[in-house]
Amino acid sequence: MRAVRLRTEHMKNPMGIDIRRPCLSWNCEGGITQTAYEISAREENREIWNSGRVESSRMNACFGITLCSRQQVFWRVRLWDEQERPGGWSEEAVFEMGLLEKESFLAKWINPELETTPDKRQPASWLRKRFQAETGKKSRLYITCHGLYGAYLNGSRIGDFVLAPGTGSYDKKLAYQTYDVTGLMKSGENELLVILGDGWYRGCTGVDGDRNLFGSDVSLFCQLETDGKAVCVSEETWQASQQGPIRENDMQQGEYYDARMETEVPEGWHGVKTENFGTSQLVCSNSVPIREWESFPGRILTTPNGERVIDFGQNLAGYVEFTLTAHAGEKIVLSHGEALDENGNFTNANFQPGKRHKEGGIRQRVEYICKEGKNHYKPKFCIFGFRYALIETDNSLEDARFTAHAVYSEMEEVGEFICPDEAVNRLVQNCIWSQKSNFCDIPTDCPTRERAGWTGDAGVFAGTGLFLADCYPVFRKWLGECRLVQKPDGRIYNIAPPNGRHSMFSEILSGSVGWGDACIIVPYTLYKRYGDIRILEENYEMMKNWYRYLEARAKKSKLKSRLKKNPYRNYTIDTGVDYGEWCEPGVGLEGTVKRSSVGVATAYLAWSGRLLGEVASVLGKAEEAKHYAEVWEMARKAFRYTATREGRIISERQCEYVRALAFHLLDEEESRRAAQDLDELVKKKDYHLNTGFLSTPFLCGVLADYGYIDTAYRLLLQDTAPGWLYAVKKGATTIWENWDGIREDGTVHASLNHYSYGVIAGWLFQGVCGIRLEDGMLTLAPKPSALLGAARAVYRSPFGRIESSWSYDAEGSVAYEFVIPANMCAVVELVDGRKVRMRAGRHRL
Repeated sequence: MRAVRLRTEHMKNPMGIDIRRPCLSWNCEGGITQTAYEISAREENREIWNSGRVESSRMNACFGITLCSRQQVFWRVRLWDEQERPGGWSEEAVFEMGLLEKESFLAKWINPELETTPDKRQPASWLRKRFQAETGKKSRLYITCHGLYGAYLNGSRIGDFVLAPGTGSYDKKLAYQTYDVTGLMKSGENELLVILGDGWYRGCTGVDGDRNLFGSDVSLFCQLETDGKAVCVSEETWQASQQGPIRENDMQQGEYYDARMETEVPEGWHGVKTENFGTSQLVCSNSVPIREWESFPGRILTTPNGERVIDFGQNLAGYVEFTLTAHAGEKIVLSHGEALDENGNFTNANFQPGKRHKEGGIRQRVEYICKEGKNHYKPKFCIFGFRYALIETDNSLEDARFTAHAVYSEMEEVGEFICPDEAVNRLVQNCIWSQKSNFCDIPTDCPTRERAGWTGDAGVFAGTGLFLADCYPVFRKWLGECRLVQKPDGRIYNIAPPNGRHSMFSEILSGSVGWGDACIIVPYTLYKRYGDIRILEENYEMMKNWYRYLEARAKKSKLKSRLKKNPYRNYTIDTGVDYGEWCEPGVGLEGTVKRSSVGVATAYLAWSGRLLGEVASVLGKAEEAKHYAEVWEMARKAFRYTATREGRIISERQCEYVRALAFHLLDEEESRRAAQDLDELVKKKDYHLNTGFLSTPFLCGVLADYGYIDTAYRLLLQDTAPGWLYAVKKGATTIWENWDGIREDGTVHASLNHYSYGVIAGWLFQGVCGIRLEDGMLTLAPKPSALLGAARAVYRSPFGRIESSWSYDAEGSVAYEFVIPANMCAVVELVDGRKVRMRAGRHRL
């Protein structure tokens, strides 16, 4: 038995972390059961820690000693199998610590702009420093900025992090990156050059188009060391210029680029200003970089109105690189959009937020002024959501080449789903692409209009997202942002980090149930899937404070005065304003953002209490666990008292039934009736759903779990709106925010790249193929249907590769095949009632 897929803090060979005793993890390959492990860690040629043989089947361990700044650690694992046989040592993994003490920072903040006009967009700034140094064993660059940076040493690009240093609540915490630049250093004179753009820091963000959210400066902080000694730091002697070709830049609005100003280095160099921002907010990101990934060549087509439009074939988040031959002064304008309109012409009207946008609209535009001869361009400081790009130019484009690059956080794809229905396979790919498009340093709602880290969206999607990609570090970073924006009374702002100025609207809705509850749901989901208790420890105070707010809100219930005999009035929430279901078919904005519905708010008081009670118990907080368990029980009774009549839910909205069943709010007989009523409601709508964001994740699951498997599959396969395959039939390559993002008449509205309704992919893994992984325990409970015929799911889980498949033969019998990873066992539960316990290996039934 050997250890494979070694990870440090759930990342592959991270550089620049500040967790002094990081978590190491691995998977097992070969053998049946791991009975013991040994970890050996070295620094250069000296072993610094050895765990010794540890009798355990656990596939993770915290580092055994406390680490220091700059340490580079190589580690490996060997395992003993069920017969006590030792395997060989694994391949080595490596990680490196950042600068852990503030005294290690010798650099100063420097501002390249001697004068700025806050309400006017500025050119990108270039900064440079020539310095003398000798090559050594190890050279590292520690760097961050206000804005975005691209760094070059002796003419070579440093690293491949795009949109560095990423986003965050810059006034509270600012991540810096660590780069290995050993191979780029020279003995003698060297030159470090950095280009700064506006980025999230002072660029246009969010649906309102606010600018200068964190400040009106762009500033640089960097420190280059060789063998632990600083050889170049940002300080007063640096030079700056604003004479480069990037004349304007904004992440959302785009870039204005004048290629006629391209030179090896720009002109107009001048001094810099130092700023007194300090280093107290500097932290290691402990997350993964944003990078370029897939590339898509563009195909130029002519639309009915005579415009030239590039079709890249895939809706994505990223940018367009192009090459062409031109005369000096010719202009190329690229405007990016997600769809063609009902007449087949380019449009971006679907993501325009209207009059409240302070920039007058979202342009997503590149304006490029050509130089004579060959031109090559790739954006540096912007990212767009698009499939199409409208080209406006007098250039013939005879030799032009356009390529779209997808840009998102580094995440290993871990899920595959295949079935005979190609529309369903396309649906899964659409889910994957909406996740890629919206996991840019944090999980966001859409890559066009808002680009916001909405709590509600992340909360409903977390379980599904973990089936599709190893996105633990992205969620972990985002939870840190949620902690930073929590209010003293426990409310969580609905967007973390902030990407617009707080308003009366955002203040009122910052206590919205379902949205704020993501601060409990997401860490709970990560813990249940990965088994890393630290995600609970990191977020427990935030969870408690949010729940304290919910309890206080319940005590303000109107029922105190209206129904004094109600024994559950202190556990009923019917005051306040909530987002509600959101995007529920047939319910407009006025019907969604409204006075709280008891059925939604009280349900979340109960459900979050149940989850938080379990978290408290895991953390060994018995008294708190007891309290939350009591609130869960009382809120559950309050829900039944206020939302049911004679044991039945009275509503034509499917969401009310789904939530009650998914949150286990009813007793056994009431649940049976609710499932039956839900089944009837779906049939009445001819197998269409009418659920919104909050209940859709559970819809097919609760139907199938209560025996209505046929109904669940008919919902899955519904190809008219509202239904999942409608968008596929319309040619979608991502998930839409609304079920009818492109209407039957071809008109386009709302976001066409929004992962929330992609939660159906979670049911394909967890329901159709039955892969249920919780607390390190694997259950395989597939629910086959002749409507689909066959299905196969592969999940490269935190504990190893899991496979589950089934298919019907000519006689109608079902054949199952399962692969259980080494060091795991599984309970297989079949729809005919059989239960089988299986060890690691491949099995057929």
